[in-house]
Amino acid sequence: MSLLRLAAGEAAARLSEFDTVIDARSESEYAEDHLPGAVNWPALGDEERVRVGTIYKQVNPFEARKVGAGLVAANIARHLQREVHDKPKGWQPLLYCWRGGQRSGSLALVLDQIGFRVSLVEGGYKAFRGAVLAQLPQLAQRLPYRVVCGPTGVGKTRLLHALAAAGAQVLDLEGLAHHRSSVLGLIPGQPQPGQKAFDTRVWDVLRRLDPARPVFVESESRKVGNVAVPEALMAAMRASPCLRLELPDDERVALLLEDYAFFVQDPGLFCSRLEALVQLRGKALVGRWQALVRMGELETVVRELLQAHYDPGYSASIQRNFSGYADAPVWRLQDRSAASLARLAQEIVQAQR
Repeated sequence: MSLLRLAAGEAAARLSEFDTVIDARSESEYAEDHLPGAVNWPALGDEERVRVGTIYKQVNPFEARKVGAGLVAANIARHLQREVHDKPKGWQPLLYCWRGGQRSGSLALVLDQIGFRVSLVEGGYKAFRGAVLAQLPQLAQRLPYRVVCGPTGVGKTRLLHALAAAGAQVLDLEGLAHHRSSVLGLIPGQPQPGQKAFDTRVWDVLRRLDPARPVFVESESRKVGNVAVPEALMAAMRASPCLRLELPDDERVALLLEDYAFFVQDPGLFCSRLEALVQLRGKALVGRWQALVRMGELETVVRELLQAHYDPGYSASIQRNFSGYADAPVWRLQDRSAASLARLAQEIVQAQR
């Protein structure tokens, strides 16, 4: 057998052809970002890398390579025992490490000697990251977007989900970012990905979308929590046609209380998050909201947040940043129910044909 070496761009385009994509880097490197669908078979774990690196610096490179080789061999043996025993002869893995060097090469050599058809990403993750950044602008600009606009609480994200269920193409940036794109939008128990991982997630969705069909996306700001929307995608969204979603205010308040149920369950968390608004809304007003939260008056707080904070800011921002907003058709939801969202999604999909 002979190892097949693929340029990062080619490997990225052919990901679906491989039975398993294997990341041979350490646990922390994998956690920061990895190729879509990749599994982690570390040639060296985090602590082992530190150990080998220390020997390299404090003793000499030769001793470090000896220790490292033993650790890599032991780890490869464990991976083989755990993962390979049930693989058929036709199994085709794709391997990579940081730069396509010794870590993935060692594992690839063993798998190749067994008789599997093994492919390696030339340049490793570093080259893949470069390919993602190079391809994102073209992928972003080739798609026809329909930007779902509307103030906080009108159900934009819920509509995206309903549109997806109705067969439409959807790009859910908040879902990819694990954030609801506001100062209160961090979701407990769902840490945000780093920028590299977010870029990869966006790239992976964009490359699968059909440029002959519209892509529905929410009107986001440049940052969704701590991650930034790729610049080319942001520019394309801001120049695209919009549709304006409306929902009665009472329904908006009820919807937000449902979507942010963790604030209802943990008023202390809500109060601590409100601290972020002190600079914008003043200590006295934020203190009043916190006192109301502690009294259980969450509906009052949500309504006042919409009136005093979210709605004024959204109105100014959306008209300034999205050129298609002024001419956007209005789509009105009577209520926040799943049935109403499904009906509206079907109407919007039909209107786009």
